[in-house]
Amino acid sequence: QVTLVESGGGLVQAGDSLRLACAASTRTFRALAMGWFRQAPGKGREFVAAITFSGDSTDYADSVKGRFTIYRDNAKNTVYLQMISLKPEDTAVYYCAARYFGISYQTHEYTYWGQGTQVTVSS
Repeated sequence: QVTLVESGGGLVQAGDSLRLACAASTRTFRALAMGWFRQAPGKGREFVAAITFSGDSTDYADSVKGRFTIYRDNAKNTVYLQMISLKPEDTAVYYCAARYFGISYQTHEYTYWGQGTQVTVSS
């Protein structure tokens, strides 16, 4: 069983930065590919970023490329999402997800999910 807990969300202004963290309670974190997704009000959950179990490969949604960076610390069982140059359209609940295989941008391919953390960007 894998438990994921996100933190780091909040209310910021456009252009600000935030770093989200997702702590995993599992002995098998090093075997997990990790992803970040987000869901804005009235919209479906969408892919943001993903990272392989080793951290040697990442993938990003076009809307966040160059602004968001996903990375992980396997010693701390934690994956991070560094967000810079935030825009109002980045406002959403951000979810951390995990799966045992390669990275994916499909929500249905992730087995474990956190409860989410709210990010609100004001203009």
